[in-house]
Amino acid sequence: MTAALNDYLDKALKDLGPQSWWPGETPFEICVGAILTQNTAWTNVEKAIVNLKERGVLDPFKLYALPPPELAQLIRPAGYFNIKTKRLRNFLKFLIDDYEGDLERMKQERGDSLREKLLAVRGIGPETADSILLYALEKPIFVVDAYAKRIFTRHAVRGDEADYHEIQDHFARHLDTDVRVFNEFHAFIVHVGKKWCRPKNPDCENCPWKDYLPR
Repeated sequence: MTAALNDYLDKALKDLGPQSWWPGETPFEICVGAILTQNTAWTNVEKAIVNLKERGVLDPFKLYALPPPELAQLIRPAGYFNIKTKRLRNFLKFLIDDYEGDLERMKQERGDSLREKLLAVRGIGPETADSILLYALEKPIFVVDAYAKRIFTRHAVRGDEADYHEIQDHFARHLDTDVRVFNEFHAFIVHVGKKWCRPKNPDCENCPWKDYLPR
């Protein structure tokens, strides 16, 4: 199975090229994006982040100082804006209280203990926590999302009953434990899931991973 997963990675690198994902100018912007992207398309998150930048508040302290209704209006394009305002403020409070708003300080902590702390923040689930760890803090942890579950269930890499941590553990055991590898592989999964391996009417014929489908 190790060779198989590496084949997926190599084929995607050859056909699609490096993805340079996650989009974000700073680690903090990536954290905000990871929270806002829950249950919405990235294009909507981009609009919300533009609003925050134009207002000049894309900073932990400035963002936390905003009255919640004002913050909600700024992130409105991302959808579920009242819920996401609460989740974002919960994360900001955690970042400020535990690390004085400094992501570099957070980055110095061990990945496993930091993951536990992130998951204890109300509104931060495994996918969001792992996205923050991998993309903002450069911790070698594999991010599992709906795209990964759909693609690798169809490819019979994992059964449909496999949960988040079973899929994550599978990738961690069969790939090099490397931030760049996990980063690129997850980015390819997102790309393939959006363009070819759709929930309905998948375009298997043109998918770069079509040769790995079970016959």
